[in-house]
Parts: sequence; structure tokens; C-alpha cells
Amino acid sequence: MSELPNCPQCQSQYTYEDRDNYVCPECAHEWPQVAVEESDEDVLVIKDSNGNLLNDGDSVVVIKDLKVKGSSSVVKVGTKVKNIRLVDSDHDIDCKIDGIGPMKLKSEFVKKA
Repeated sequence: MSELPNCPQCQSQYTYEDRDNYVCPECAHEWPQVAVEESDEDVLVIKDSNGNLLNDGDSVVVIKDLKVKGSSSVVKVGTKVKNIRLVDSDHDIDCKIDGIGPMKLKSEFVKKA
């Protein structure tokens, strides 16, 4: 059995796992398991709409029509975006889309190609 981390708020040793989170029964603090695992490596973990891990340089397919802010153009469903770059902000993906140009996308609206 693996060692569970102590609660980051109250340092309680009685934490337990609940789906993708750790929970402290003493102070009711919840935090994601991924954040604890990443802190050792400082690796950005971003998943697509199906839960697949995305990496820099991957190709993705848009799963929903997306309006381009400040323009009348639309990124259509099924548009393939090549050579993505992952960033740490509210929009997880930086990319260039043919016919539109540089864009920022949210990972929840793409799936890995």
C-alpha cells in the first residue's frame, strides 16, 4: 500500500483517497492527487476531452464549433490542429490553425488525433 500525503493545511496523517482527490477528514480540505504527483517533476499534465494525456507537438481534433473572438470566423468541428504547445493558463493549448492563424484553445474542446 502506498503512503498517502499529510494534509497540506492541518498536517493530519489521516487523509484518504476519493476518486481523483485526497481528502482530510479533520479539516475537510480536498486537493487533487495529480498536483501532489506533479510537484516532484514540475511537469504540466493536460488531458483532452476523453482523458488522454496531451504532449507538446501532438495533433488534436476540435470536437465543437468554436467562435473566434473578435472575428466572424468559426473553427469547425473536425478541424485538425497539428503541433500544439501546452501552456499553463486558462487556455491550455497554443497552436496555429490553417486559415485562421495563431489561437489559444481549451483542452476540453479537443481530442487527441
